[in-house]
Amino acid sequence: MTNASDSPGRGIAETENYLIWEVQAPDGETTYHLELGVATLHFYHEEWVEFLQLMKDAASNS
Repeated sequence: MTNASDSPGRGIAETENYLIWEVQAPDGETTYHLELGVATLHFYHEEWVEFLQLMKDAASNS
C-alpha cells in the first residue's frame, strides 16, 4: 500500500488496502485518486461527485 505522504496532494481517507487522495493542479482543477491495490482510478471533480452518488446509491440498495 502506498503511503499518503508518498503521493502529492492531500489524503482524504485510507484503510489497510485502499487510499483516496486529491490533488490541486496549478490551473485550479482538483483531481481525485482512488487507489485499489494495483489499480488507481483518477477522477475530475464532476466525475468524483457522480462516483460518490453511485456509491451512496449502491450502499442504500445492499
